[in-house]
Amino acid sequence: MLIDFLALVGGLIVLVFAADWFVDGTSSIARNLGVSPLLIGLTIVGLGTSAPEILVASLASLQGNPGLAIGNAIGSNIANMGLILGATALISPLAFHSGLLKRELPVLMLISVVCYVLAFDGLSVFDGVLMLSGLAAFLFWLIRTAMAERNSDTLTQEVEAEIPEVMSNNKAWLYFAVGLVGLLVSSKVLVWAAVNIAHTMGVSDLVIGLTIVALGTSLPELAASIGSVLKGEHDLAVGNVIGSNVYNLLAVYSLPALIAPGAVDATVISRDFPVLLAFTAALFILGIGLSKAGNINRWEGAGLLSAYLYYQWVIYQSVI
Repeated sequence: MLIDFLALVGGLIVLVFAADWFVDGTSSIARNLGVSPLLIGLTIVGLGTSAPEILVASLASLQGNPGLAIGNAIGSNIANMGLILGATALISPLAFHSGLLKRELPVLMLISVVCYVLAFDGLSVFDGVLMLSGLAAFLFWLIRTAMAERNSDTLTQEVEAEIPEVMSNNKAWLYFAVGLVGLLVSSKVLVWAAVNIAHTMGVSDLVIGLTIVALGTSLPELAASIGSVLKGEHDLAVGNVIGSNVYNLLAVYSLPALIAPGAVDATVISRDFPVLLAFTAALFILGIGLSKAGNINRWEGAGLLSAYLYYQWVIYQSVI
C-alpha cells in the first residue's frame, strides 16, 4: 500500500501544478485573442481551478467508482468552506464588500438544496443535464451582472487584476498542453491509487473521496484564497470559494449522474449533504450578516476550521 500512498501524493502534487499551468496557458491564449480579462476570470479561471475535481470525477465515474466522484464533489465543498475559509480567516479576518458576491450566496444556497433533493431518488442522466443547464444559467447571470458592475464592484476589479500577464502564443500553448497532459495523467494516477487504498483498507470509495481526494483537489483554492487575502483582496478570497463550490455542484457532481447514473449512498444523504448544507448556511449568514455583513473574524474562522476537523474525525470513527 506504500506505493499507492506515494502515487496518491505524487498525483495530487502534479495535479495542483498542472491545474495552475493549464489556467495560465488557457487564460493567456484567450487574452491574446482579445477576450476581456473579466470574462477570463469568471469563466476560464473559475472552471480551470475546478479542473482537478472535474477530471477525477470523470475518470472515477468511467471506471465504475461514482462514490469517489460524489465524495470528491461534496468533500471539496466542505473543505472549501471549513478548511480554506477557516484557515484564511485565521491568517487575516475577512471583510468583503462586493454586492455581486452577496448575491451569489443565496444562489449557492439554492443550488446546494436542489442538488441535495436530487440525491434522494438517485442520480439520473436527466439530473445531470439539469445541473449542467443550471451551470450555463449561472454563468450567464454572473457574466451579465459582473459586466454591468465592472467599474463599481470590488470583486470584478479584483478578478480582472488577478488575470495572468500576457505571454507569447508559443509559451501560452506550451503551458496549456503541459498542463492538460499533467491533469490527465495525474488524475488517472490519483484515481487508481485512491481506489487501491480504499480496497486495501476495506473502506468505500466515497470515504476516500470525502477525505484524502477532496483535500488534495482543494489545494488550488487554498493557495488562491491565502494568496488573495495576503494581498488584501478579501472579496476575491471568498469569491474563489463560492465559485468553486458552484462548479463542484453543477459541473463535478453532474458527472456521475451523466456517466454512471444510479443510487446515492445513504450516508451521503443522512450525513454528508446535511453537513454541506450546514456549512453553506453558516457562510450565508456570515456573508449576508445578522449584524456585521460580509465579515468572517478569527473566532468565526476558528469555528469553521474546528467544525471541519470534527467532521473528518466523525468520518474516521465511522470506518475504524
